[in-house]
Amino acid sequence: MNHLFSPYSLKGLELRNRVVMPPMCQYSVTDKDGIATDWHYNHYVSRAIGGTGLVIIEMTDVEPDGRISDYDLGLWSDEQVPALARIVDAIHQHGAKAGIQIAHAGRKAEDAAVPVAPSAIPFDEKSKTPRALTTDEVKEMVEKFRLAVRRAVQAGFDTIELHGAHGYLIHQFHSPLTNQRTDEYGQDLTLFGKEVIQAAKSEMPADMPLILRISAQEYVEGGYGIQESIAISKAYQEAGVDMFHISAGGEGPIAAWGRPGTHAAYQVPLARDIKQALNVPVIAVGRLDEPVLANAVIGNEDADLVAVGRGMLRNPFWTLEASVKLGQGDLIPRQLVTGFPRA
Repeated sequence: MNHLFSPYSLKGLELRNRVVMPPMCQYSVTDKDGIATDWHYNHYVSRAIGGTGLVIIEMTDVEPDGRISDYDLGLWSDEQVPALARIVDAIHQHGAKAGIQIAHAGRKAEDAAVPVAPSAIPFDEKSKTPRALTTDEVKEMVEKFRLAVRRAVQAGFDTIELHGAHGYLIHQFHSPLTNQRTDEYGQDLTLFGKEVIQAAKSEMPADMPLILRISAQEYVEGGYGIQESIAISKAYQEAGVDMFHISAGGEGPIAAWGRPGTHAAYQVPLARDIKQALNVPVIAVGRLDEPVLANAVIGNEDADLVAVGRGMLRNPFWTLEASVKLGQGDLIPRQLVTGFPRA
């Protein structure tokens, strides 16, 4: 039976355990040039030293106005590749694998003078009203994703994750709440996402898996639920997605009637439903900081990998501590053994 510290492989990606550091924005590009800094290097490499199987670098954007803020990472320029390659090399030196999340914030690009989106619908009453992309601009956006993925491959990443969740651009296209277009991208709400997936795959080695993060439930009035997200995911799976990273929400202010639970593992049922419906590998996320609980998610076959976000922000050695608690302490580097007495 598999457990949190069983190795895992998908195509050419081989992980030493099932623990994932999910992408979490650091807003730490002090020069606003999209180039990773020493903060990013120390932040991500420390989690590799801390035993994590897969480290996914935060939302990295395909154009300057695609950033949530001007302090976000970017891959719209070749000049941004070397700093990321340095991080990838160090992650590999410490036994982990490296992924990166490629994205565009769409209408949630807070520092863009005029954000772009599928339709001219603001996020809320305090947000800027975005400009609807023309059909030609949508096709140009697909190309920007392709080039960003090309640069990520050049940097040496082991896997690519596309951000199709949390109300960012791909999500905005496949949500009826935010896509009210009348062109081909409105007639098929998954068309943009499918074209981005196909563009990404065209730049990736055949044995490199493509991950897509998706919000499986929209916690807003009129938002889609699990059955709709299964259909959306099926279209993306057929386009080339190898694994789904299952989250929820982000497409609008949460309605009082639809507020999600805040209990431990509250999003795991969404991951399990998509895994079972599509027979596809999934990453579960959502208050899985307790090692015994994270281990149960794997043992019960609810998910293939477990992402630990806030717990890993608090403690870069979360994985090592979990390994001791679960009787798998051989993962601990020799330099740190005296700080981790055997359980």
